[in-house]
Amino acid sequence: MTSLNLNYEKYIKQFYIPSYILVPDSDKECSPDIVPECPLLVFINSRSGGQLGGDLLITYRSILNKAQVFDVGEESPDSVLHRVFLNLEKLKNNGDEFARVLEKKLKIIVAGGDGTAGWLLGVVSDLKLSQPPPIATVPLGTGNNLPFAFGWGKKNPGTDCNSVLLFMEQVRKAKEMKIDSWHILMRMRAPKEGSCDPIAPLELPHSLHAFNRCSSTDDLNVEGCDTFRGGFWNYFSMGMDAQVSYAFHTERKLHPEKFKNQLINQSTYAKLVSSQGWFLASLFHPSSRNIAQLCKVKIMKRHGDWQELRIPNSIRSIVCLNLPSFSGGLNPWGTPNINKRRDRDLTAPFVDDGLLEIVGFRDAWHGLVLLAPNGHGTRLAQAHRIRFEFRKGAASETYMRIDGEPWKQPLPVNDETVVVEISHLRQVKMLAVHDCRSKSVLDPSTPTTRDTDERDSDNEDNSVGDEWRKFGAADTFKIPDEVDISSLS
Repeated sequence: MTSLNLNYEKYIKQFYIPSYILVPDSDKECSPDIVPECPLLVFINSRSGGQLGGDLLITYRSILNKAQVFDVGEESPDSVLHRVFLNLEKLKNNGDEFARVLEKKLKIIVAGGDGTAGWLLGVVSDLKLSQPPPIATVPLGTGNNLPFAFGWGKKNPGTDCNSVLLFMEQVRKAKEMKIDSWHILMRMRAPKEGSCDPIAPLELPHSLHAFNRCSSTDDLNVEGCDTFRGGFWNYFSMGMDAQVSYAFHTERKLHPEKFKNQLINQSTYAKLVSSQGWFLASLFHPSSRNIAQLCKVKIMKRHGDWQELRIPNSIRSIVCLNLPSFSGGLNPWGTPNINKRRDRDLTAPFVDDGLLEIVGFRDAWHGLVLLAPNGHGTRLAQAHRIRFEFRKGAASETYMRIDGEPWKQPLPVNDETVVVEISHLRQVKMLAVHDCRSKSVLDPSTPTTRDTDERDSDNEDNSVGDEWRKFGAADTFKIPDEVDISSLS
């Protein structure tokens, strides 16, 4: 065997997990003398990124132990992680020192769209592990906001052996960051006729983590009401952007053969923005769909102190943002200058400060401002709890989106009690490149303000308990068998 092959095998052992760790009751191999420096569990959505997901699955399985690389279309992450961590506990109880140390070093790679990444984050969060593994994300979707926020890029990656080895090396060297996760609850009176269940594109059963109806035994369930719950890590949005995203997902499910390329996907998205009239929103869309006419918004900056948030009448889209990456890597909040920090109590966006940044947009032209240096949307507020109270009869439906997953939300006509409430849940661990866009409030090197002047559009108005501490178990994030997982890419 050549020295080159020996060096390659030695390098790969840094990431290799023996089968007896992964498969309960399997024959124990001869334990390696040294625990791998960066043992990996790899989850891939083989239907993401056109053919790229399948190619990536083949490459990872050719490099690592096949038993440590999983296709989420064949076995769900919650099933895998339950099995692996239960087996680790069993091995540790039997005195297996290798298993004990390996668990401490374990890391996860997830390759797919933002929906697939969110699925993994939800499962890890709901398992409430004593040592939850940090997660690195491979950008295989269209927007790829989660990977971009942590320095993993937004372009679909190479699938050859060298590209995969390079990514694994970046994961080995990556830093850990904690990020906030958020609970979202929606409640309304059960309609006498029809249904107000969230409608996914093409009215398919709504998948995974956006909203699940609360069970009759759930503490949050209220008699006579429809209650839905879920969670997110990047953003919740409502209005213009969610409506465009809904149309895009509908088109993709109708004609999946047209959505095999990231560039084509982005081009189709831009065409939908134009065809729906969002560049001339005041002409093509009634003012009744503007956020201020649709609902009242309340925020909580300090515990127990709800305040009504004034929304300019021209705002047609509202985004509650946790990470500085939205709509393909754009940063709607930016970094407020020292005047904004002093006068409006605004700070730079941190991913672990327990605050959401609330941003508004008037139309598609306003969104294009994000492409300019220091460009940002209309900064409305920062808060650790947000409540939307919908006005009676304001609209029969609206569009909402969580971490890239949109749905159409029917609204009862004669109900003034429709509420959507967002609150801080807990934190999960991510893996990040050292110079990534996401910043921690605990990092002393993080800038908190921008002293340079920037265009101020913040005040423009062209028109003149315990029940919150859970997502609802890992099954909340399990994709039903009848749902096409290609929708997650």
